[in-house]
Amino acid sequence: MHHVKRALVIVLDSVGCGGAHDAAAYGDEGADTLGHLIARAGLKLPNLRRLGFGKVLGLPEVETLDGSAAARMSEASAGKDTTTGHWEIAGCVLEQPFDTFEAFPGDLLDEIGGPFLGNFAASGTEILKELGEEHLKTGAPIVYTSADSVLQIAAHEEHYGLEKLQDLCRHAREVLDRHGIRIGRVIARPFTGESAGTFKRTPNRHDYSLMPPETVLNRLQAAGVDTIGVGKIADIFAGSGISESHPTTSNADGMATIGRLWSEAQPRPHLIFVNLVDFDSLYGHRRDPQGYANCLREFDAWLGGFLPAVGGDFLLITADHGNDPYHHGTDHTREQVPLLTLNAPFPPQESPDFTQAARLVASHFGL
Repeated sequence: MHHVKRALVIVLDSVGCGGAHDAAAYGDEGADTLGHLIARAGLKLPNLRRLGFGKVLGLPEVETLDGSAAARMSEASAGKDTTTGHWEIAGCVLEQPFDTFEAFPGDLLDEIGGPFLGNFAASGTEILKELGEEHLKTGAPIVYTSADSVLQIAAHEEHYGLEKLQDLCRHAREVLDRHGIRIGRVIARPFTGESAGTFKRTPNRHDYSLMPPETVLNRLQAAGVDTIGVGKIADIFAGSGISESHPTTSNADGMATIGRLWSEAQPRPHLIFVNLVDFDSLYGHRRDPQGYANCLREFDAWLGGFLPAVGGDFLLITADHGNDPYHHGTDHTREQVPLLTLNAPFPPQESPDFTQAARLVASHFGL
């Protein structure tokens, strides 16, 4: 039987490797997510090392798999958020950073449909402790932002309603786009619980992204290659260039989804493009090194079982930015990212931007 051409790209959200030449401009001098976890949390990651991970991090060489190659990539785009990183991985460098706010203008919030509580930069879990009970009393949704280009709206999944929250966020996206305000993502943040101690965010978050320029995903589709998004990939690209989407609730769910999709016989050439978000959302922003290290150990253990199934197909593993759990603050960190490949169409090089990932994928499919 003729083998259908396929590729798997896995983005380990926030798993940077330090060394960004412009880190100081972002307040991130010395940030090194992986370097610090390996040095201080005793992280080993034997299966990633079989792909040449050690070479990227300056660790002692170990025996690597035939066909594996590794390099480091620097980000050319302005910014250090998820959207910017993924768009650049898909071939699009942003010259102009997305818009960021410390608070949103009152008339803008009125147009979106207030009244709102909050309207400041905050951690999503902290703001629930602070304003969750008031939200239950008043019914007013909570709006907040961060150092990233995001407008986040939190509301109670049952009392306010998930659909009502999603409608509000879709409307917010339309209002921002109409005014030409380039906010990367509007994020719906539903939660449950009845009091400050019991509030808990649910997996039903949804991101409403700015529409990206043309990326390698659109070019692949035009060439007859199916593009399958796993996790929040479809959200990050506002559905543009995505043939089908498989949202996930956790890294474990994402890894299980990869295994399932990889074992299914697909009739057409296809790219499976995956975002594993737990590193970032559960451990990086919360500055939890032990949790982060364990999350990487779980991925590495899964990878060990998956690698034999790759066969002669193309595998690429990278990241979209850093989020060093040993760094001050709670925001992403400006870092280089690892580029780990198996059966790449050309040897990966140290790279001044993330678009090398898009070039490798395009080349694999003969574009």
